[in-house]
Amino acid sequence: MKASRRLIGTVAALTLVAAACGSDDTTSDAPAETTAAEESVEETESTEAETEAEGDESEEAEEAPVDTEAPVDTEVEAPAEEEEEEFSPPARGDADLVIWADDTRTPVLTPIAQQFADDEGLDVQVLEVPFDQIRDNLSVTGPAGEGPDIIIGAHDWLGELVSNGVVLPIDLGADAELYSDVAVQAFTYDGGVYGLPYATENIALIRNTDLVPDAPATFEELSETALALAADGTVDVPLAIQQDPGDPYHNYPLFTGAGGYIFGQADDGSYLPDDLGLDSEGSLAAAARFAEWSESGLISKDVSFDIMNESFSTGKAPFAITGPWATGGFAEAGVNFAVEPIPSIDGGTPNVFVGVQGFMISAFTENEDLSKTFLLDYLNTEAVQLELFATGGRPPAMLSAFEQVSDDPIVQGFGLAGQQGAPQPSIPEMGSVWESWTDAYNLIFTGTDPAEAFTTAADAIRTKIDEG
Repeated sequence: MKASRRLIGTVAALTLVAAACGSDDTTSDAPAETTAAEESVEETESTEAETEAEGDESEEAEEAPVDTEAPVDTEVEAPAEEEEEEFSPPARGDADLVIWADDTRTPVLTPIAQQFADDEGLDVQVLEVPFDQIRDNLSVTGPAGEGPDIIIGAHDWLGELVSNGVVLPIDLGADAELYSDVAVQAFTYDGGVYGLPYATENIALIRNTDLVPDAPATFEELSETALALAADGTVDVPLAIQQDPGDPYHNYPLFTGAGGYIFGQADDGSYLPDDLGLDSEGSLAAAARFAEWSESGLISKDVSFDIMNESFSTGKAPFAITGPWATGGFAEAGVNFAVEPIPSIDGGTPNVFVGVQGFMISAFTENEDLSKTFLLDYLNTEAVQLELFATGGRPPAMLSAFEQVSDDPIVQGFGLAGQQGAPQPSIPEMGSVWESWTDAYNLIFTGTDPAEAFTTAADAIRTKIDEG
């Protein structure tokens, strides 16, 4: 059961619906994987990343360059560009209970909310709010009494929301056992649980089974196979892992497999902001491996999401490291592929970041008891988890619900990969990490001494954390 709990908690989305989940709700604050998570992430969703890649969503197509040489008709005044309207969240009105959800989850939640309203004689409203607008607008509208009572959101929002007193803890009691360990852990912050989880996602190794019929036993074997296929002209990209110019989210399993860590963890799994590991002995060894992989041609800083996607979709890359937001496109392109954990690196286990989504209660609600009743009595069911999976594409965090969808090899592959992961850090200090870490990878890929690149990044991150 323990192995099953870990697998279920870390699995990602089915390929047939993954494209949707990569676009609307990146779960991460990481640099976006695709203007999608990422639902990704974060998404990326981060995203995230986003995310996203939430990325995200959670879950990022490059803009076409502007042709600055194009002739301009100076005799005709071009119409002024319309400014993008600032999003304004819907008013709650006189409703007794208000839930904010994105366009994917709203259709599922609306009839459930109506049933709750009928049963209790209440006015319950599900209002549609874009996923990437929920967090910031909750903090603005909540204090004014115009915000929601319940929101959907990503676990890596907790650092900001809990620190600012924006969400309330939820006592799941014995029902915590209904969910995977990693899903509950993700929504645990400072000893309290702040969400009812409903979905998870993570990245994994995607292998073209026509080019590489058998899974490599080690990353060293993967590297040898990929470079040999590139050397004989069979493929153009040995390992399609997006960088452009560096991507800590996608690099994380290789970074950890080679001995690195970003923040230390306490016995209960919580992250320790005072223990930044980027310049630890293991992390510097990992940095050296990235320099080797770059020099050998296995990893290229020029691989964007688009290049990763196109090269694998056209059979010009034997391996990709990406999330479920990409597998739908691979299937549509007719590529035969398998999803599996990234193999060991020099005996080390690659860990992936795991994103978790769930329902949270606003600290500004005037109906805390009603909110908890709705979550624990109406959303805390196998049927609801399955409906959210069917429409949103992310497998359920509830154990029994996952068992209903776990036969699919895509789901199983991402699940096994996620089994080697941990929740992406939700502590506020993680926000100080991404930019400098991205710069460090770019410096390594352009020839800077890897130890110098990571040490400089670690110093910059500590300064940002100290400055708040």
